[in-house]
Amino acid sequence: MRTIFLLLIALFLLALVGCREDSPALSPAEGVKEASQAPLLPGCRSCHADIQLDVSHDFACTECHQGNNETNDKELAHQGLTAQPAAPENIAAACGRCSRCHTEQVEGCGQVATHFTLENEVNLVRNHFGLEPLPGGMNAIPDRSGPPQNKEQLVDDLLRRRCLRCHVQSPGDNYPSVQHGSGCAACHLRKTEGKLASHIFKLPVEQQCLSCHYGNRVGSDFVGMYEHDYGADFRSPQATTALHLRPYGIEQHNLVQDIHRQRGLTCIDCHSGKELFGKQQKITCVACHAPAVGSVPPLKNIRADKEQLFLTTRQDSKEHLIPRLQHPAHARYGDRVDCQVCHAQWSFNDQTTHLLLSYATNTEPWQALKVQSSSEVENFLTGEADKPSMTDSLTGQKKPGIWYQGYSLRRWENILIRQDKDGILKVFRPLLDLRLSAIDANGEIIAGLDNITGQGDGLLPYIPHTTGPAGLFYEQRFLPLLDAQQSVNP
Repeated sequence: MRTIFLLLIALFLLALVGCREDSPALSPAEGVKEASQAPLLPGCRSCHADIQLDVSHDFACTECHQGNNETNDKELAHQGLTAQPAAPENIAAACGRCSRCHTEQVEGCGQVATHFTLENEVNLVRNHFGLEPLPGGMNAIPDRSGPPQNKEQLVDDLLRRRCLRCHVQSPGDNYPSVQHGSGCAACHLRKTEGKLASHIFKLPVEQQCLSCHYGNRVGSDFVGMYEHDYGADFRSPQATTALHLRPYGIEQHNLVQDIHRQRGLTCIDCHSGKELFGKQQKITCVACHAPAVGSVPPLKNIRADKEQLFLTTRQDSKEHLIPRLQHPAHARYGDRVDCQVCHAQWSFNDQTTHLLLSYATNTEPWQALKVQSSSEVENFLTGEADKPSMTDSLTGQKKPGIWYQGYSLRRWENILIRQDKDGILKVFRPLLDLRLSAIDANGEIIAGLDNITGQGDGLLPYIPHTTGPAGLFYEQRFLPLLDAQQSVNP
């Protein structure tokens, strides 16, 4: 028995020797080395295998990015590469170079799209300070170096470095929810943590709209967001000094959302691309809720069925019946009172915005206002940046000097109502209630640039996107103003 056992062991050892001689085993390190040396197939997707494309753009990467798709050599493949084909300076060549692509959209973006020129915003501010309008909007603002020497230079620096941070040529601020692509990608591609999430082009979603329409601007009110005060004592959570997430740069009050959002509508259900290109009139409440008999529905996603209108949401294709105006107040006051005077649940009322351009390194007076919805201001006031500097959002270059901001009063519950130029009572907001100043490196006021104000009180008509029920005492908002009108114009 013992002899048989020893014979079996010997045969087993001989088998192992045979295996080693015929099929030498690879060490783990050698196996990894062998796999890494496997030749790559030619083409962009060999290296960028995780790229996801939508059906409409499922073609070679070089169709948009240029480069060479016939090689696996990185340097050769990237020759002539366009890293951001959707950026404004590239879209004509990348997105509209042939008739099968987006020629019409590209032409609209370059000529009339307000999101690309911001001409209205630029000239609104310049006109308020008594300056000549600039045809072409932000691209016509002079690019100057050095501290401003007069009011016009100060206003232009304010526009380039503080006001126009959200245009589609810029990637946005360095906060999680306000980063976006440039050009077409700003609306149609999503970013996550500063990086492109995918190459799937989609209709703009709410997150992309809010990446620019935040900071107490139209859009953030639609979702019920109102910024906290900048002062540390007025922000929450107050129980901790530890760092916590601020997706939009500063904490937000959660107020009531617009009734349209509560019902499932999003921004693009009312605001289409054609409106942005100047090829469609802005939508009004009456166009949907009190259309003239036999009129054409105001939007393509609205259909008429006898006397009723139905809207189909563009994100989830759900159909909603649009209620018609029935309350007698609409007939009684409709030609004298704007809809939101009664239906706005709250409004942006940030009174007197103080803006200081500072070249001084002393930050002590601003330590209570470290958070100002600007990462560059925050980094400087917290010591992460050594010198006061701020990025020119039109060139992407940093320049000396930093813009501080603060408010005299921040409220939402008191809705300001005034008579507009057309004689109709509307909701107003102090959008141009601005005070501009500048100090040099020594903290001294630059000559002539102290507490500069514009023309008038800075109140502008505004459509709060906070629609809701009018409430029991809706008339108390405007009846005294109507009585005053009648006494002046009996």
